[in-house]
Amino acid sequence: MYSSWAYSVAQVIIEIPYIFLEAVLFLTITYPAVNFYGSAYKKFPKWWVWGYWISPSSWSLKGLLTSQYGDIKEEIVAFGEKKALNAFLDSQYGYKYQDLPIIAIVLLAFPLVFASVFAYGIAKLNYQRR
Repeated sequence: MYSSWAYSVAQVIIEIPYIFLEAVLFLTITYPAVNFYGSAYKKFPKWWVWGYWISPSSWSLKGLLTSQYGDIKEEIVAFGEKKALNAFLDSQYGYKYQDLPIIAIVLLAFPLVFASVFAYGIAKLNYQRR
């Protein structure tokens, strides 16, 4: 007999082509209907930028670089042109020194949210009920 885990994995694998087909059909019908701009760049590399904003490591890197270099006005040569270091961080990565309080709040919120979700899950979800 197959275990329920193996059956679930097989079911998910079988459904992948259907989900892909549904997504392609949806894009083919919806994009022209609502007059969206049809470029591959806007559909595939760009759509998952949200992954950057929900990643704690990206916020940590942003906070570290901004706090250490965001107020330095010494000029550096980057890509063949002279720029102040803080202007380079702003123009190249969007790291602004004024954003440090927001970065601190976000970095404090991540463990609080994860701990709250964990505590809720432990309290409310019990898979051993009979």
